Amino acid sequence: MGYHVSRIDPARTALIVVDVQNDFVAPGAPLESPAGRAMLPTLKSTLDFCRDTGIFVVYTTHVHRADGTDMGRYADLYPPIAQRGALIDGTPGTEVHPAVAPLPGEPVIKKHRYSGFHGTDLEIVLRGRGITTVAVTGVTTEDCVHATARDAMFRDFWTLVLADSCATYDHPDLGWGAMTAEEVHRASLVVLAQSTADVVTSEEFMLRAKAGMS
Repeated sequence: MGYHVSRIDPARTALIVVDVQNDFVAPGAPLESPAGRAMLPTLKSTLDFCRDTGIFVVYTTHVHRADGTDMGRYADLYPPIAQRGALIDGTPGTEVHPAVAPLPGEPVIKKHRYSGFHGTDLEIVLRGRGITTVAVTGVTTEDCVHATARDAMFRDFWTLVLADSCATYDHPDLGWGAMTAEEVHRASLVVLAQSTADVVTSEEFMLRAKAGMS
């Protein structure tokens, strides 16, 4: 079970930064993930490495229209979205956190569902650059990171998830027990490693990419 991405060619690899937006990682954010904020320095180091070695960097941001017409079931799941208090396109909360902001030329793909591929041109952008391998990072591990990684695998990309460049938040008891952010994060990585992606640390990813340059 599971697979191993043994060789990473930087020229054919993309780092996907999923939804590291102010509404998720800024202090006091309406959908705050303190663990997401804590992992920003690790993600920043990974971004610096990718930029230095020619790995393509692409971002996603989760947004909704102010009139709510594209919210769907998110309005039922997340009160801050239903109340137009979070993830409204064009507001500061939807911008990528300044600690890991995109550089000029790095695309930001707007999405309306968990997966970065659903209803977007992310795959077209990746295929257009000859990308065959993707490394997925961001928030939250169990939702948008997981969905994006799984859709990447469905599309036959070699897929990695960088465990220490992802994070989530505590889950309340909705009838099946509560879980801490760390428990949700770990469980999600276990599932991803078994069925979807090669789950590695950011350091291991960088080591393999360095080896792929030789």
